[in-house]
Amino acid sequence: MNEKRKLRESDLYEPIQKYFKRKGYDVYGEVKDCDMAVMKDDVLIIVELKLNLSVDLLIQGTKRQRMSEHVYIAIPKPKKHNPRSKKWRDTCHLLRRLELGLILVSYTEKRKRVEVIIQPTPFHRSISMGKAKYLRQKIIKEIDGRSGDYNIGGSSRKQIMTAYRESCIQIACYLEKHGELSPKGLLQMGTGKKTQSILSKNYYGWFVRVKRGVYALSEKGKQEIKEYPELVKYYRL
Repeated sequence: MNEKRKLRESDLYEPIQKYFKRKGYDVYGEVKDCDMAVMKDDVLIIVELKLNLSVDLLIQGTKRQRMSEHVYIAIPKPKKHNPRSKKWRDTCHLLRRLELGLILVSYTEKRKRVEVIIQPTPFHRSISMGKAKYLRQKIIKEIDGRSGDYNIGGSSRKQIMTAYRESCIQIACYLEKHGELSPKGLLQMGTGKKTQSILSKNYYGWFVRVKRGVYALSEKGKQEIKEYPELVKYYRL
């Protein structure tokens, strides 16, 4: 069973059966459309066996939750399994959100190994949101830094208008309109706390330092801000 194509769902049954039996459970196959029903005292565990993790399997697992709060999905361990990859971490997050357990079964020439990766425990949304509080703050900060909505949701291969880019355009418009200015003068016009950093780093090459503490708009900046007519009109008013 070295090649995944030779595996069948039923091949997952025996190693998982032995795993639960070692823990003192009684195990039954094919009970009322459930691939595996596992019992110990009054605890009922349901395990669904599949060769691949799919939306259909997730739907099947959530349907089984109507019969038990202890539901696992079991699949062969992927050949190129990388627990640190973003895709795998996102998949595990989804399973935890759905309160589904995950079992991986791996095969070698000498043995079959069962790994319980996720337990089917309640998902605490407040704890999850607390851990990602900084991400929420970054979203709000980005929104606060924009004067309006200049992007189309779902766009790819298209330059995104970020708060940083808009700040650069704002500074460029003021320099074009008023000529050479200092960071302090721009700040007084409302360009924001990042003004000095934007001018110093000059990420887009739009600015020229004409003398100490004084900046002007470069020819490159004059040409490229024309690509943002809405914002140029907004900041020239």
